[in-house]
Amino acid sequence: MEARTLTQWQARIDALFGAKDRRRGTAGNFMWFLEEVGELSAALRGETLAEQRLEFADVLAWLMSLANGAGVDLEAALLEKYGLGCPRCGAEPCTCAASDKP
Repeated sequence: MEARTLTQWQARIDALFGAKDRRRGTAGNFMWFLEEVGELSAALRGETLAEQRLEFADVLAWLMSLANGAGVDLEAALLEKYGLGCPRCGAEPCTCAASDKP
């Protein structure tokens, strides 16, 4: 399989699941997203790397479904917010205090 951009993956998730996601609606999709985040949390606490990778993929796929429903291009959003460095201090790498967000 060839490499894809984030925008291409987002379109792929929409092609695979978009009709179901639209019927389910944002609230339903968000609940599935939260369930997958919980499964990722459990995997990070003791599962194998292979199992963790699958959970990361599920979380990302559900995030893409939510973004599709909201009309958000994730690649464009990432570029806008993080394309020039840390959105808070502007440095790359970030020089914010460890206690600061991000």
